[in-house]
Amino acid sequence: MRKIARVGMLAVALAAIPTVQAANQEQKAAASKLAPVSLPTVDQILDKYVRALGGKSAIEKLTSRVSKGTFDIPALGVIGSFEAYAKAPNKSASVVDIPSFGQIRQGFDGKVGWAGNPQQGLRELSGQELGTAMRSAEFHQVLKFHQLYAKMTVKGAEKVGERDTYVIEADPGDGSLRRMYFDSLTGLLVRNVIERDGPQGRLTFESYPEDYREVGGIKVPFVLRQNNPDVSFVITMTEIQHNVPVDDARFSKAGSN
Repeated sequence: MRKIARVGMLAVALAAIPTVQAANQEQKAAASKLAPVSLPTVDQILDKYVRALGGKSAIEKLTSRVSKGTFDIPALGVIGSFEAYAKAPNKSASVVDIPSFGQIRQGFDGKVGWAGNPQQGLRELSGQELGTAMRSAEFHQVLKFHQLYAKMTVKGAEKVGERDTYVIEADPGDGSLRRMYFDSLTGLLVRNVIERDGPQGRLTFESYPEDYREVGGIKVPFVLRQNNPDVSFVITMTEIQHNVPVDDARFSKAGSN
């Protein structure tokens, strides 16, 4: 029963998956600060990120994404399947299917955000949860950071595992601060931290996108390790497709039943 209860907590944990998304052994240690350096600006870091992914033109050519893979909770010995659907301009949905527990679903249809699992049923998102879902669903999010966040600041240079990174703190104005760690050499996002307020106070959700590969002209992470207050998990993609038809019903709350 304890295993099932902890799996049930994933409904909250999965809401923090961004665009992308538990640390490996090298990354679990808290990021240590580097010696003072001359820091690039927010725009310089973000521009390098866009170029590292494949460039603005290549990103704008994409209109949909379908991802499939495995979902693993190593501490519990739980393995399930994972599917995610995204469609421009701002629709997304994901499904985690875990044996002996059922499906954990969440989505945003362009206006309404929702989440459901066998323990809590289906519910609409509001407040910070809804705001996070809206920003995560923005298909061309990497090109619209200034529109999505009221304030962005370069907080410094830090270590993430063996990587030197530049840290941008993004504030959407609702208290759900986000810190993004960009590899100083490759420009790619290697760590993502979101702080959100809840019944238990402010909680921190960490994700580590890894194994970037080129698909349809841009680089996407095929591994996402996420470390949350209740449970840590690993999503490993086996298939990612771009510009394929996706029925809008996949994103609707009604279609999730």
